[in-house]
Amino acid sequence: MLPLLRTALAVTALATALPAGALTPLPPLSHSRQAIVVVTDSWDATQGRLQAYERRSSSGPWRRHGPAFTVAVGRNGSAWGVGRASLHNQGPQKQEGDGRSPAGIFEIGPAFGYASKIASAMPYQPMTASHYCMDVPTSPHYNRIVDVKDVGAAAVEGSTEPMRLDLHNKGDVRYREGFVIEHNSSRTPGRGSCIFAHLWRTPGEATAGCTAMEPRHMKALLAWLKPDTRAAFILLPKTEYDNLQVPWQLPVLTGAMH
Repeated sequence: MLPLLRTALAVTALATALPAGALTPLPPLSHSRQAIVVVTDSWDATQGRLQAYERRSSSGPWRRHGPAFTVAVGRNGSAWGVGRASLHNQGPQKQEGDGRSPAGIFEIGPAFGYASKIASAMPYQPMTASHYCMDVPTSPHYNRIVDVKDVGAAAVEGSTEPMRLDLHNKGDVRYREGFVIEHNSSRTPGRGSCIFAHLWRTPGEATAGCTAMEPRHMKALLAWLKPDTRAAFILLPKTEYDNLQVPWQLPVLTGAMH
């Protein structure tokens, strides 16, 4: 697709979220001062490179924070998700159970984990054996983390996402520390649920649609993130990132991200 046409489509995609009468859509990172960027080689790639960026003001230049590092994404790659910015009229579209990580720009939600507290300024929810994320599209709790003690055992029937994986899956460490990626926050049935950044069980192991990494990298990100910066999570294949870098005013990729 020609770059100018793709730019027009990107602006159209953003304009749909603006109130009536708005003339010029703001770039999706206009109010963000922190950004986590994941770039993959293609739609089908199961790994990518993550680089954190920050800036002093919402109109200032982006600067790298810390080193870039390898992360794992969906076992079937990535697809356009539902978030702050994405393209819904071309390319693969994220669906429940497709094994793809959502592509686009997303809000970063609360942190979660097994410990009672962590070293982070982000809102944090400790998980217990009774917490589940609902990945059943017909559930009224779809794409929400709920506690059986609040909603009852019948309400979580069919969920494949217990949040204490260590207790439900032989010491599984993946959800020991992580944070929510706010994909499909409107909870549209079937568009995908329970998307997190979390630890990987073994190095490089692909996920069901999340982004996974080494514990030391997760710990550093959680210590760095702040709740008042409107931090964004960005995941895009390299070609899409290059085409959208100007219209979406994404950080310029440098060094190990190329």
